[in-house]
Amino acid sequence: MRFLVGMALVPHGMRMCLGYFKGTGGPINTVQGVTAMYDRKGYKPGQLWAYGTVLTSSSRHLVLHWALLTRPMALPVFLLMALSAYDHAKYDGYFWNKMGVEYPAMWAAGALYFLVHGGGAISLDHLLLGREF
Repeated sequence: MRFLVGMALVPHGMRMCLGYFKGTGGPINTVQGVTAMYDRKGYKPGQLWAYGTVLTSSSRHLVLHWALLTRPMALPVFLLMALSAYDHAKYDGYFWNKMGVEYPAMWAAGALYFLVHGGGAISLDHLLLGREF
């Protein structure tokens, strides 16, 4: 489960923020586009939120995947996905294929699990630190 939560969102962030995977249906594909979206929806300053999204999407998911500092890394992933779920529920409804709350809410729940439970016995936390963090 940690592998799925950690890795499945990386391509999504790369497409949304960095322009990878052209032609896959993502309407926004640059940091400037993400900034404009946040400004338009009232998340000011949009640039702060955009760079937070880029950082969370490009690094936190990978660290969560390997379970290094699991709980501190799960927190921004959970917050990003929970805020995204709220935003999509407000504007787009429920279903994922209509850009609804379903997809980000599922990933928020996955990140919340690791925020509460840590990385487990098979994690870099356990291997390097001797305990779950």
